[in-house]
Amino acid sequence: MSPRRQRLLLVAVSLGGLGLSAWLVLSAFQKNLVFFLTPSQVQAGEAPSHRAFRLGGLVEPRSLSRLDNGLVATFVVTDQVHRVTVRYKGLLPDLFKEGKGVVAQGRMGTGGLFVADEVLAKHDENYMPPEVSKALAQNGAHNGAHNDAHNGAHGTAPVDRHAKEFLP
Repeated sequence: MSPRRQRLLLVAVSLGGLGLSAWLVLSAFQKNLVFFLTPSQVQAGEAPSHRAFRLGGLVEPRSLSRLDNGLVATFVVTDQVHRVTVRYKGLLPDLFKEGKGVVAQGRMGTGGLFVADEVLAKHDENYMPPEVSKALAQNGAHNGAHNDAHNGAHGTAPVDRHAKEFLP
C-alpha cells in the first residue's frame, strides 16, 4: 500500500472514530435530558408520553394524602391555573410542605396521574427553583407568595436571624 493510501485510510478511520464518538456522546446526552414543565403545559398536552420530565409548581394546600404506612404519598401540584395529581413512593424530603414550591421528576401515568421517581423541595425559606418561579410569575400567582415569603405576613421587612446587634 502506498503512503498516500495509508494516510487516506488513517484520515478515514479517524473521521469514522470521531463520528462514532460524537454519536455516542449525543445519544447519552439525549437519554439524560430532562424537560421542565408546569401543570398548564401538561394539561396542554406538551408532556412527553414515554419519557421522564420534571413537573414543577406549588403543592396545593390540603392535597397531601399518605397510604401504605406513609410510604406512598399523593399530592396535587398547581401553577394556580391547572392542577396535576402526583403519586410518589418513598420518603418525602423534610422541607416538603403544602403551599410551597416543589419539583417532581417522573412520567405521566394513566388517567392524568404523574408518577414521580424523585421529589425535590425548596431548600431554604426564600428559595424557589427558577423554573417554578418563572412559571408562577407568568400566571400571576407568584407575586403574592413571593412577597409573603420575603416580607412576612404583615408586609414588614424580613428578619435576619443571623445578624448580630451591636450595642454602643
